[in-house]
Amino acid sequence: MSLRLTQATLQHGNGVHALRTVDLHIAPGEQVAIIGPSGAGKSSLLNLLATALQPSSGELHVLGEQPWQLSGRQRQRLRARIGLVQQTPPLPPRQRVVTAVLAGKLGQWSVLKSLLSLLHPLDIPGAQRELAKLDLADKLFAQCQQLSGGQLQRVGIARALYQAPEVLLADEPVSAMDPVLAAHTLNVLCRHARAGGVTLVASLHAVELALAHFPRIIGLRDGQILFDRPASEVDQAQLDALYANAQLLSPSAPEASLRLQIPRC
Repeated sequence: MSLRLTQATLQHGNGVHALRTVDLHIAPGEQVAIIGPSGAGKSSLLNLLATALQPSSGELHVLGEQPWQLSGRQRQRLRARIGLVQQTPPLPPRQRVVTAVLAGKLGQWSVLKSLLSLLHPLDIPGAQRELAKLDLADKLFAQCQQLSGGQLQRVGIARALYQAPEVLLADEPVSAMDPVLAAHTLNVLCRHARAGGVTLVASLHAVELALAHFPRIIGLRDGQILFDRPASEVDQAQLDALYANAQLLSPSAPEASLRLQIPRC
């Protein structure tokens, strides 16, 4: 078992239910895309799986462990086996890219080794190797503040690749990239997952990218799973139901329904 949620709910402190009685099982090595409208709970679901948030009720199993029944130290060791790519990576503006990438190992290195690497990068070839996969090798010694939003997202991905986790969770990892670069970056992530047997779960706004790159699609709406099926079985009616929202309709054509293109191989 890689990831499992059983009757899991998540209620924020303000009383808002982000997730409602979610049942989910993701096997080791699976590649899954989560799609759905803004506010559906995609980020909350990924943060729950990453053990950054604790379920309000229900059960969470990650890599055979129940994170919230572990001690704090044991939970930290578990988190070192999970990579989380955030939509806006928390990278200090003046930090060099090489240091940002090597930070992927901070949860696995000793405190002394981590401090030494912050002062003097300990594995420059390793950082450069991961950056090269994402066409960023030339930015190795640049400061993060010199990069565009899409470049920063790729640095965050390179950091997760360098971490070499068993579970890789990516929250809108290509939202700041153009379509060609986004497709290339998702190819890198999926190839990495296949080669290493890594469990990959990504939330995506771009439905076309999700259908083109991931064999399993989960549709999330209002904190609940609306459908969970192979990408080849997702049809327009299901997408219409998932994204149905009057606010998305053109004022001049209120009766129109949201139409999404399903890529055909």
